[in-house]
Amino acid sequence: MASSGALTPVLDHIEANRPVFLDRLIDYLRHPSISAENLGIAEVANLLREMLTGIGLETSLVATAGHPMVVARWEKAPGKPTVLLYGHYDVQPADPLDKWLSPPFEPTVRDGRLYARGVGDNKGQHFAQILAIESHLRVHGELPCNVILLLEGEEEIGSPHIADFVRANAGLLKADLAVTADGPRHASGAPTIKFGSRGVVSFDLRCRHAGRDVHSGNFGGVVPNPIWTLVHLLATMKNATGEITIAGLHDDVQPPTPEDIEAIKRLPLDIEAFKQGLGLARLDAPLERPFYDRLCFQPTLTINGFHGGYGGPGTKTVLPSEALVKCDIRLVEAQDPEDVLSKVRAHVEKHAPEVEFIVVETGMQPSKTPIASPYTAPLRRAFLAAHGEEPLLIPAGFGSLPNYVFTKILGIPAFVTPYANHDEANHAPNENMTLDCFHSGVRTGAALLHELGQMRQPA
Repeated sequence: MASSGALTPVLDHIEANRPVFLDRLIDYLRHPSISAENLGIAEVANLLREMLTGIGLETSLVATAGHPMVVARWEKAPGKPTVLLYGHYDVQPADPLDKWLSPPFEPTVRDGRLYARGVGDNKGQHFAQILAIESHLRVHGELPCNVILLLEGEEEIGSPHIADFVRANAGLLKADLAVTADGPRHASGAPTIKFGSRGVVSFDLRCRHAGRDVHSGNFGGVVPNPIWTLVHLLATMKNATGEITIAGLHDDVQPPTPEDIEAIKRLPLDIEAFKQGLGLARLDAPLERPFYDRLCFQPTLTINGFHGGYGGPGTKTVLPSEALVKCDIRLVEAQDPEDVLSKVRAHVEKHAPEVEFIVVETGMQPSKTPIASPYTAPLRRAFLAAHGEEPLLIPAGFGSLPNYVFTKILGIPAFVTPYANHDEANHAPNENMTLDCFHSGVRTGAALLHELGQMRQPA
């Protein structure tokens, strides 16, 4: 598999099997696997074990304290790199069902798109990787490099057990790099390589004052209002200019490298189109901060929901006894979730000691791989071979993925190579993946294995 011409027959095989591959994806998507409800998880894990064993991989289900990990491997290319391909077989719940134009687990093709829960996030993307592996094996009887495939069943509920699993099975997962096919391409439609993921922590702020709701006339101005207490606390956490003012929160934030800055300068951007697409009159403060700088290099503090008092029709002159705010903070390299939560807790205790601080999720660490990695070049060549155009390089993905288990626990570079369209509507009704994106994902996966096969395993 050393010659560059070895890829051509694999791509030809993929092209010839487009209808068959689509039918197989549709069949896979018919099987629900909702981790939040423990619906179909065991069935789909066993389905994957049978599927992967059938294409020639050594496959096992590895138990965790939660849902099982599917681990498949082919390691018969001595002297070649080993790539760990990560994905997740669990999906989000389908609610609200009445917003779907076709049933979420009855995959339907409309106008060049396949609609189904999980098609973009993440079944269609890791299935493309599986078909890329299968195509090499069918054409050549072997793979150009060594492959470990890791499919998780709990990503959609925050990957609570993956870190312990990776620590306990570091030998089983020994690889030279990790690649995750997940998330959307850039909004321009261009293929994309992401070199990191933001981390995340989630917490609630709850305030109770009176033992019951009271009349706002009889008691207003005497009984403290928990909503105002939370409003004033939140104002001490982020000011009107967009600055997060929690002491020490930014202490560990790493500045972007020159390669990072150069990469974001090359990313396409139409601010007016972006605002128009979301119905925005302006961007969030601080207005002077560059668009991609916000998304790649800066932590965020988001109010996810504010609950308290009366919200029905008309008026109800009530002074509520309780209020709740739900928040998240997106983390950038090298912030640590426990450290950030401790700083938020200290801030709350200082500014509003009567407010209860509740950790909802201990969080996910950020991950970061240098753009100057020796694996960047073969990944770029793979996208060029599959798409006919150079991929955009994004220093850090905007959402959160558990790639930190690869960079921080296994100590290997980790890359995200999204195959889905930017408007995939993952986590929402009418989740979809364009047929072109799916088929190009299979080609990209095949080209990636080929390009890694042109390298020697690092000493």
